[in-house]
Amino acid sequence: MSDFDYMRRQLLIAGGLTLGACLVPGMAIASPFKATNPRKISLCNIHTGEDIDSEFFNGESYIKTELKRIDNICRDFRRNEVAKMDKRLFDAITEIQANLGHKGQVRIISGYRSPATNKMLQKKGGVATKSYHMKGQAIDFNLEGVSLSKVRKAAIDLQLGGVGYYPKSDFVHIDTGPVRRW
Repeated sequence: MSDFDYMRRQLLIAGGLTLGACLVPGMAIASPFKATNPRKISLCNIHTGEDIDSEFFNGESYIKTELKRIDNICRDFRRNEVAKMDKRLFDAITEIQANLGHKGQVRIISGYRSPATNKMLQKKGGVATKSYHMKGQAIDFNLEGVSLSKVRKAAIDLQLGGVGYYPKSDFVHIDTGPVRRW
């Protein structure tokens, strides 16, 4: 076996082990954003009036109890249903805040949305049939004291997923679906 073949085999094995480790339930997975820095977020749900301050990533792994608190504040308030939110949304928001020098509250307009709520909102218009909100993969928010256009630009710069701009409703939508914007 040549040196090239040996190295190629070792890289394939290492890649397979890494992928396999990511599939083990309950295993801590590092964040793609500044993996060595703890991340804190201050959230307010504008509909329920609830707010929390949370350190959801300690610099090495996500803190499950804090993610559950965040899931709760992002719940479908109309039906009081909680779903597991995609933690990459909160990584993205903290990255947006860091890029903008923002230290204030993140105001949640919509996090998780149950299928029943989504259907009801569809009848009113302007809500996607297969919304990422129903998967816990989308959040509509604004940042206290920051222009919405700056939040939108910072979100687009991340290239994480979808970015929607709703200045009349005073929020930016981000999701962890394909990269796109509207």
